[in-house]
Amino acid sequence: MPIATRIFDNPQMLRVLTDAMPQMVWSTQPDGFHDYYNARWYEFTGVPKGSTDGEGWSGMFHPEDQDRAWGRWRHALETGEPYEVEYRLKHHSGEYRWTLGRALPVRDGDGKIVRWIGTCTDIDEAKRAAEQNQLLSQELAHRIKNIFAVISGLIGLSVRQAPECKDFATSLRERIAALGRAHEFVRPHSVESRPTIGRTTLGGMLRELFEPYPALDTGNITIVGDDVPVDDRGATPFALLFHELATNAVKYGALSTDDGKVAISISIAGDDVVVIWKEIGGPAVSGAPERTGFGSRLSEVAVRNQLAGDLQRSWEPDGLRLTVRVPAANLARGDIA
Repeated sequence: MPIATRIFDNPQMLRVLTDAMPQMVWSTQPDGFHDYYNARWYEFTGVPKGSTDGEGWSGMFHPEDQDRAWGRWRHALETGEPYEVEYRLKHHSGEYRWTLGRALPVRDGDGKIVRWIGTCTDIDEAKRAAEQNQLLSQELAHRIKNIFAVISGLIGLSVRQAPECKDFATSLRERIAALGRAHEFVRPHSVESRPTIGRTTLGGMLRELFEPYPALDTGNITIVGDDVPVDDRGATPFALLFHELATNAVKYGALSTDDGKVAISISIAGDDVVVIWKEIGGPAVSGAPERTGFGSRLSEVAVRNQLAGDLQRSWEPDGLRLTVRVPAANLARGDIA
């Protein structure tokens, strides 16, 4: 008999196994009636043994999380789908700590659910660290926006002393304002803070992103191809990547010379959207750089992790060629047509 079968058929072995785990482990009958908790549960909560059997466990959730946790649990019981939810669980100290709850059904040979096995993992420190990082990112973004405003104000004050520069100053202030709008796409965002752009196109979003660059006005940046819808879910990772590409092109690549150009093409290939960035006319390229900057790594991780995309770089003699392939469904809610 397989060892796993012997363990589940032997309550004492199952108890030793679950008590050895660092997570809180619990089990329910097929209808969701809680009838087992391991030692970690009672150490964390400090409640008397047996007091959270049945539906008594729900009282351990923070009042604001109970409806959501119950809703997820009822859905899992009705559908047999895996259960996963984050909620605040009452610690024996009296405080509520963020916990990740998960559960999977155990089925017999006929596919019938005979039991649910679940775990609770204390994620409070990681959750609070992430929240603190988000606050710091928002504070940094706020300060950067203030810098844009200060620079724009200084230009306005300076042009009063040189009226002949009024047209130039107006153009410069417009570019600074565009840079501020572009910053909203590329700064770190939470679900609450991410820009709500509605339903626009990828090409339109890129044109707005490149508006601060004179190369767009002169035709040295061109964007052609299919009109692909994108919303706030897909905009930020793409904006982060292409902002980094444009910045590097201005510093080291095609846009660092008067004759250099960047051609961007957007196409639909089956279920994917393919975007190609091609630089030409810049400094000669002998191969891939020895080091990759943090911004480049961050932007690539954003596309891969948030959009399940793939990136391929090719350092051709006349300039960088980057091909990005992303499932269209990950760029915008709904069909791409």
